[in-house]
Amino acid sequence: MLSRLGAVVSALTLSLVAPACASAQTPAASVRHEPSSSATRVLAISVDGLNTDAIRRLGSTGAPTFHRLLDEGAGTLNARTEFEQNVTLPNHTGMMTGRRVDRRHGGHGVTWDDDRRRMTVAKAAGHPVQSVFSVVHAAGERTALFSTKEKFALYKRSWSRGIDRFVVNEDQTALVHRAVADLASADRAFTFLHVSLPDRFGHEYGGMSAQYLSAVRQTDQDLGVVLAAIDDNPSLDDVVVVLTADHGFMPGRTTHSPKVLANYRIPFVAWGPGVTAGDLYALNPDYRDPGTARPRYAAARQPVRNGDLGNLSLDLLGMRSIPGSELDAKQNLDVS
Repeated sequence: MLSRLGAVVSALTLSLVAPACASAQTPAASVRHEPSSSATRVLAISVDGLNTDAIRRLGSTGAPTFHRLLDEGAGTLNARTEFEQNVTLPNHTGMMTGRRVDRRHGGHGVTWDDDRRRMTVAKAAGHPVQSVFSVVHAAGERTALFSTKEKFALYKRSWSRGIDRFVVNEDQTALVHRAVADLASADRAFTFLHVSLPDRFGHEYGGMSAQYLSAVRQTDQDLGVVLAAIDDNPSLDDVVVVLTADHGFMPGRTTHSPKVLANYRIPFVAWGPGVTAGDLYALNPDYRDPGTARPRYAAARQPVRNGDLGNLSLDLLGMRSIPGSELDAKQNLDVS
């Protein structure tokens, strides 16, 4: 693996288990940029329902993979979800499209969180909506989506030509192994991996319960398999990992209130060749660390959001932003 710059993220002490987003959309064709790193492939990872306090409590012993990503990558434990909602489908749709939720303001319109088998993102928005998958595919490259939840079929229906391989397996460890095997054997520019043990155990036993923390620990071990594969396989030296979460998980089994800090505070980290180790806000003075606040999209300086994932991934690949997107549409989020 190419060496990574050494600074340790002092702000990210771990212990158990877009540029400013204006209301107007920026057309991708008007954006000119230089790619942020030497990546030729991106592996985007979403950890469903990941409370950042669990990462701190587990620390480097209980969560060595999260600890390594944060120490060696450009990251923060204080990123934000979509403003309107912090539940699974609305936020993953934001990651893939670079859009907010509210369709009245150019959002993707996916407000539900169940498997509506006749729905697509275009139907939700009321017009065609492109995604990171469709942009990568239009550039002549291949993609894949691996998920632990069947309702992610929404994205295969929405961008059937853009997603070359779609795999659903509720067994998270088995799914991760399939994704790693595909990463090593198939030449795909963009792969999205969704894991969800923390969310599942949070709903069953309660957020920050012993069982929830065990699920975060197991997820850390599963993601350790990913990093080990990248370390050990020279053909994966060009892979950059971008990891975030769709939402946090407040203690208890209550619903995901968008106004609770533990629900809207999430991690965001990029790790890999060309990525500078450091605090993501220190690397990006145009972004503002929100503290405990929940800024709206009209704030002069935005927090890092999970919806920045799609356009950051395209920037890392040297591709232009998603047409019609808003979150990091100018691809100003720097990780190098």
